[in-house]
Amino acid sequence: MRTLLVRWIINALALYLAVNVIPGIHFTGSAGELLIVAAIFGIVNSALRPILTVLTCPLVVLTLGLFTFVINALLLLLTAWLSSQFSLGLVVDGFGAAFVGGLLIGIVSVLLSIFVGESRVQVRRIDSDQS
Repeated sequence: MRTLLVRWIINALALYLAVNVIPGIHFTGSAGELLIVAAIFGIVNSALRPILTVLTCPLVVLTLGLFTFVINALLLLLTAWLSSQFSLGLVVDGFGAAFVGGLLIGIVSVLLSIFVGESRVQVRRIDSDQS
């Protein structure tokens, strides 16, 4: 439960930063609505990213993984569309803004995850006492 809450807050902070840094991404809602948008973004990512990655596997391999940036942009555009359907206030002007925004959100998410210790990569310590 703690991990889910931390990931939700990290998504919200990353979205907040993208809104304030990327000219083509706008947010007009409240802090509570930003948390809802972050939850939608998390659900969209966890539900659709694996499916899109598998479906576009040849493109991901052919571009040496760079196509995942396109997937990030598409997921951010979908989140913005869902946000508009629920009048939550997130607007992404186009694919270019979504591409740069997805890149920034990804970088911020990784850095914050490492900072708070919620990194997906876990190092396991092996004690010399154990056999």
